[in-house]
Amino acid sequence: MVISNQVGSKAEAFDLADVQLLDGPFKDAMELNARYLLSLEPDRFLSLFRTEAGLTPKAPNYGGWESPTTGAGRCLGHYLSALSLQYRATGDPRFKHRIDYIVDELAACQDAIGDGYVGAMPNAREVFARLAANDGKALYQSRVPWYIIHKLMAGLRDASLLAGNARAKTVLVKLSDWEIATTQGMDDTQFQIMLDQEHGGMREVLADVYAMTGDRKYLDLADRFAHKKVLDPLAQGQDKLARLHANTQIPKLTGSARIYELTGDEREKTIAEYFWNEVVDHHTYIIGGDSTSEHFEPADELTLSTSTAETCNTYNMLKLTRHLFEWDAEVKQADYYENALYNDILASQEPETGMFTYYIALLSGHYRVYSSPTNSFWCCVGTGMENHTQYGNSIYFHHGDQLFVNLFIPSKLNWQDEGITLRQDTTYPNSDIMNFKIKTQKPMKLTLNLRYPSWARPGMSVSVNGKQFPSDARPGSYAEVQRVWKNGDELRVQIPFGLRTEAMPGDAGKISILYGPLVLGGQLGEIANGKLQHAGSNQMGPDDNLSTNAPSLIDHGKPVDEWVKAVAGKALTFQTVGVSQPGDVTLVPFYKQAHERYIVYWDQTPAPMEH
Repeated sequence: MVISNQVGSKAEAFDLADVQLLDGPFKDAMELNARYLLSLEPDRFLSLFRTEAGLTPKAPNYGGWESPTTGAGRCLGHYLSALSLQYRATGDPRFKHRIDYIVDELAACQDAIGDGYVGAMPNAREVFARLAANDGKALYQSRVPWYIIHKLMAGLRDASLLAGNARAKTVLVKLSDWEIATTQGMDDTQFQIMLDQEHGGMREVLADVYAMTGDRKYLDLADRFAHKKVLDPLAQGQDKLARLHANTQIPKLTGSARIYELTGDEREKTIAEYFWNEVVDHHTYIIGGDSTSEHFEPADELTLSTSTAETCNTYNMLKLTRHLFEWDAEVKQADYYENALYNDILASQEPETGMFTYYIALLSGHYRVYSSPTNSFWCCVGTGMENHTQYGNSIYFHHGDQLFVNLFIPSKLNWQDEGITLRQDTTYPNSDIMNFKIKTQKPMKLTLNLRYPSWARPGMSVSVNGKQFPSDARPGSYAEVQRVWKNGDELRVQIPFGLRTEAMPGDAGKISILYGPLVLGGQLGEIANGKLQHAGSNQMGPDDNLSTNAPSLIDHGKPVDEWVKAVAGKALTFQTVGVSQPGDVTLVPFYKQAHERYIVYWDQTPAPMEH
């Protein structure tokens, strides 16, 4: 029996299979990532799984974080999820072939072990037995066993639900049963102590196993993974996130979100929404990422360093945002999603090799550092593999006879239930114009809800078949276009862009410069030794030649339009004029600054006093 969501929603996501990306930066990023996925060897990911099952490996294991002492097995779960997402989005059989092969290999390993466990962690069953006996050393010596096992469970879930692999569900259920047996002797106090260590999205994935099977015992185990030390203050509207490891916390809230959907427990909804608003409003940098050195700082007390904005955090925040948007359908949620997608996720991919960032440094004068193809496999490589497969999942939403257009990305939507195809053509954000064309089998009454971003200027223009459509929508709302649509109808939308500045939370003296949805980075010169790429654990790169005299601004309180001007003949290129010290600086979209030093946050220096 499959369990459906028990709560209503204001917007439902489309299946990835219903949205096709068209030519543009997101399709380019997706195809580059797909090539990387196909370059990887499943047998190398599976090597230590076979070793732990007493089977002969078919290939040597990968290096970096896939070595036996640093979390082996975690990245295979991400890889399986990425393959499943890519297959769902494209239908490309090459990805299905790999999914099926990996699942068959995991099933063989599970059968060889014999008790339901499957994994690549050395001596894992001994580690979990010691955990059940409340031996804290077991956690320390095994790093983050539940975090690692969650990634595999998520990969199996995705292989089942997205790629239709029935065997993946069988392996997942057996593994979940093993988890119940392993933890059943732990009392609540022991369990809560165990949860002080990072455990990924165990709560979310166990809730999904409950939804897939209808068996309440998996939801009961998900409830045991509720970390009271973190969730209880959130339920009471208290922000006690300072100095907590950020990415340990965010998956706990996607678990709350999923359990709310499956049970209707309002407390879980309150927790998820409060957390999201606190992080977005008080712990998030201008690019949509959060944390420094992987930890939340006190609210509105952000600092700049070479280790800001861990990419994993943004991956998980976007996942949480999708849940909240389905409940609330608020422009604020869609605005955050767009901001993080352009200025963080798109910026996290090296544009030639498809490699991934761990951190996105926001300390002025620094640059981006990328993984190596086969010898890094950081956590952010795993989430990065998934990031670039699922750009189509939040462009459009629907509810009844309403269609939400949240993102302006070239794409084609096939709304099968309504017999409607919507094609969106745009070069946004190079242009502020979006063109839509509708194909429908019969005339249909439908309301198109077009996101009018909060950052936009007044004057959004909407026309249907060349005629102006009246709208009183304001920035931060949806422009509603309700009519009976006919085959061949065309819609044209123009959103007024403009330059603006935004201060860093809690520090009005540090500002960023933006144009439309884009954060603009000041160009401070290429990195000294060309295109850097760092393997192993060196996620930040050396701090050599950091600018200790970063440019500052003396703008005399004038509007940004007066001291930042577009550069003629160069798209999305601007320059400061007479306000930056020691000289004018060229500004370009931050996501494009792959191999250069940059400045994102500018110190506003008071103007000298006149005598």
